Amino acid sequence: MDITLTAADGHSFAAYLCGPQDARAGIVVLPEIFGINAHIRQMADRFAAQGYRVVSPSLFDRATDGETGLQLDYDNAGRDRGLALRKAIRDEDALRDIEAAAAALKDQAVRLVTGYCWGGYLSWRAACLSNTFAAASCWYGGGIARHADDTPRIPVQMHFGGKDSAIPLPDVEKIQAAQPGLPIHIYPEAGHAFGREGTAAHPPASAALAWERTLAFFAEHSA
Repeated sequence: MDITLTAADGHSFAAYLCGPQDARAGIVVLPEIFGINAHIRQMADRFAAQGYRVVSPSLFDRATDGETGLQLDYDNAGRDRGLALRKAIRDEDALRDIEAAAAALKDQAVRLVTGYCWGGYLSWRAACLSNTFAAASCWYGGGIARHADDTPRIPVQMHFGGKDSAIPLPDVEKIQAAQPGLPIHIYPEAGHAFGREGTAAHPPASAALAWERTLAFFAEHSA
């Protein structure tokens, strides 16, 4: 269901909430640059089907002049608007909204965070700057290499496509060199956004393996 949350600075924003209210663990699912659209809601629903309480915040609400819960299409217009909105939102403000989303999981003993593209990057930032979460799984987070030397406060795993033109392998190698203890998985046949079912970017075998690894990682750190 769609809900409204309020961050510590008073900013109100939309979010998508699903999963059993009495779940032991909850997951904050962070979106790509296309907002909390059908794909992100589908991923939230998939985690909910595994028994998690899940919330996905509409991080774009800070920059849309009252337009809440933005859902963009996977076309040039959606990409261009998403990129522009992302540039308008500071990491520290996005992190405020992520913390508010986690607070919505008030009945859960353990909170986890994951995300895709921009959300994968923000998952890494949350792992390094927040004390709220127990673990993070970052899917093809563009921009992580700029913060490769940051110190995570929680266990983190990462997933990258070996054919991702948006995140070149030298960037992934930089992260690996800076974070030798992290499980950083590279899927040789995958490009960017390989978790996005129903699109040409989706290689089923790579996406299924990354999903299985994410579930196992979260189960390990929410026990």
